[in-house]
Amino acid sequence: MKILRSLAFAAALLCGLVPAHAQERTGPLRIEITEGVIEPLPFAAPIFVADTPAAADLAAQITRVISDDLIGTGLFREIPASAHISQISNFNDPIAYADWKAINAQALIAGSVSATNDGRVTVKFRVHDVFSDQPLGDGLQFVASASGWRRMAHKVADVVYSRITGEGGYFDSRVVFVSESGPKNDRKKRLAVMDYDGANVQYLTDSSSIVLAPRFSPTGDRVLFTSYESGFPQIMVLDVGTVTRRALNIDVEAMTFAPRFGPNGQTIVFSLSKGGNTDIYRMDIGGAPQRLTNTAAIETAPSFSPDGSQIVFESDRSGTQQLYVMPAGGGEARRISFGPGRYGTPVWSPRGDLIAFTKQNQGRFHIGVMRTDGSEERLLTASFLDEGPTWSPNGRVIMFTRETQGAAGVPALYSVDISGRNLRRIPTDGPASDPAWSPLLQ
Repeated sequence: MKILRSLAFAAALLCGLVPAHAQERTGPLRIEITEGVIEPLPFAAPIFVADTPAAADLAAQITRVISDDLIGTGLFREIPASAHISQISNFNDPIAYADWKAINAQALIAGSVSATNDGRVTVKFRVHDVFSDQPLGDGLQFVASASGWRRMAHKVADVVYSRITGEGGYFDSRVVFVSESGPKNDRKKRLAVMDYDGANVQYLTDSSSIVLAPRFSPTGDRVLFTSYESGFPQIMVLDVGTVTRRALNIDVEAMTFAPRFGPNGQTIVFSLSKGGNTDIYRMDIGGAPQRLTNTAAIETAPSFSPDGSQIVFESDRSGTQQLYVMPAGGGEARRISFGPGRYGTPVWSPRGDLIAFTKQNQGRFHIGVMRTDGSEERLLTASFLDEGPTWSPNGRVIMFTRETQGAAGVPALYSVDISGRNLRRIPTDGPASDPAWSPLLQ
C-alpha cells in the first residue's frame, strides 16, 4: 500500500537512514518534512461500535487508549470527532471514503466491541487507507476478559502502528521501575511495574530496604534487581507473576550489583566488588560466576548485544568513565566512546544497531545513542540530570530518569524518540526512577 511505503519512509528518516531534505511524492499520502521533523499523519478513530449494550463504556475507553497510543508517538494527529462528517454505526457497513477524505483523514480506524455475560470482551477492527479507498490489510479481532481491555486497546494500536510505519509496535508492554517517596535525604524506594503509559501500577516490593536497577528477563516473567536488604548490595531475582524473590548467592563476601539478563534468559552479567576491586562477571542462574574483566579500574553497567555475542560496559580504565565492548566470554575490550565528557549506563538496542548511554559534559547530563562502533554519536536530551536509558521493544523509543535541580528535586520518568523528538513525561503517582522496558507481552 502506498500509505505504508510513505510512513515506512518517514520512520527510516527518523532513524537517520534517509537524508532530511528528501521527500516522497509518488503516492497519495504526502508527508512534509522540514529539517527532519515529520508532519504527523492525520487519522480518524470514531468511537468503536458497541455491538452489545454492556460494551458501550468499554468501546469508548478502548478507542481513547488506541488514539492516545498513536498520538503519543508524535507520528500521528487525531482528527476530532466534531469534524467527522459521517458516522460508523455498523462495523460491516461500507466505508464512505469521500467523507473521510473531505476532512483530510489519511487513515481511518474502525472497530466494534461486544461483551458477554461471562465477562468476555471481543474487539474487531480494520485500518483503512482513505486515499486508496480500501482496508490496509485484513481485519482482526482480539478476545479477552473485561479486565484486560487496556491490553486489547494496546494490541490494536500496535497493529495500526505496524501497518502504517512498517515497524514493530511497543504499546503492549510494561515497565518496571523504582517508585520513590519521602524527602530527598531519606528517600524510600520500592519496585513497581506498570503499563508503558503509566497505567495499571503494581508494587512488587515494600519500601523497607533500598532497591535499585530492576531489569526484565527477555520473556518478561522475571526481574533482576539490586537490593540492600542484607545491608549491602546483593542481586535478587523476582518472579513477576507470584511476586516472590530470592537472592542469587554469588559470593557472600562480595557486593554484587548492576545485573542484566542475557538474550537466552538463563545467563546474567553483573558487577562484583571485592577487596576494593570492581569487575564484570557472568553466570548461568544457579551456576558458578565467570570473571570477564580483570583490571584495577571500576567496570560496571554491562549489557549484552541482542545475539549474545558481545557485551558493552562502562570503565574508567582510561582515566575517565568511558564505554567499551568485549566478547561475551571475556577478552580484549575496545573503547567506543571518544567524545568530550564521561559516558555510562550503556544499553544495547534490541535491533542491535545502536547503543544508548548517559553522558555528562560541562555540567549537563544527556541521553544519547551511537553506533556499536562508537560512530554517529547523537545526544537526544540535555538537563540537570538525565540518566539510565532503556529501550522500547521495537528500538525506536528510549525511556530514562530525569531529576530536577535543588534540595526539592525529584526524579521522574521521561521518554524520547531516537531522533531526539517527542520528549514526554510518563505519568506516575510520585517520584520514579530506574525504568526498564519489558519485551512485548505474549
